[in-house]
Amino acid sequence: MQSIRSRNNPFFKELVKLSGSARQRSKSDQTLLDGAHLLAAYLDGGNRPRHILLNAAALHDGEIAILLERMTEVPVTQLDDKLFADLSELKTPTGILALIDLSIPDMPVAQSRFALLLEDIQDPGNLGSMLRSAAAAGCDAVYLSMGCADAWSPKVLRAAMGGHFALRIYERQELGGVANAFPGTLLATSLQATRSLYDSDLRGNVAFLVGNEGAGLSAGLRNLATQQITIPMQGNVESLNAAAAAAICLFEAVRQRAGL
Repeated sequence: MQSIRSRNNPFFKELVKLSGSARQRSKSDQTLLDGAHLLAAYLDGGNRPRHILLNAAALHDGEIAILLERMTEVPVTQLDDKLFADLSELKTPTGILALIDLSIPDMPVAQSRFALLLEDIQDPGNLGSMLRSAAAAGCDAVYLSMGCADAWSPKVLRAAMGGHFALRIYERQELGGVANAFPGTLLATSLQATRSLYDSDLRGNVAFLVGNEGAGLSAGLRNLATQQITIPMQGNVESLNAAAAAAICLFEAVRQRAGL
């Protein structure tokens, strides 16, 4: 096991850039996973990290020891505790970080059957929640516009709770082109729509269009929707959180597809 105790170490400097910069993550096609849960989900998907980073406490952690046994061929480096903390956004460090290659999917839009198109979702928590819901619902692809938060940032990874590793995630997409190429029904929620989500047939090829938390869908993308639908609400509120609305739509599709 290697050890790094200086901030001047070249490898550590590269890790600092990666942890704090979406541009660096995009340039290198790499990111850091923070914590045993995310790493376990990554391994369960049949993946292998490039490098494992530990702090001193991790050497005495049973859960981490089990993970290390699954990755005997992966290089491991112990970082000084202060250096490890520099790479983690968590107040209480988890003890283990994994350097991984980003998954770059290449399935054509025309082969997608159940997708989510996200336009300018800027809150990392919302984006992570949507990715988690999409993974749980069985979506085969999620397409993100240029204005979305970085899908592979630490905050989005934590919020998605491993959902990344069960999805094809396409970043920096021109969603108009994706919508035109999708081989099925495009549904957009709208407070002005007259058709209910629950009266819509979601059993075929379906993609849901979800817009920015404040502004909603752009007019151009909304006009590409095959159907505009509404989510019936009984309470005295104007609208739902974007992540909650996406989850409701996705799981209504799951219910119909299962014949329930």
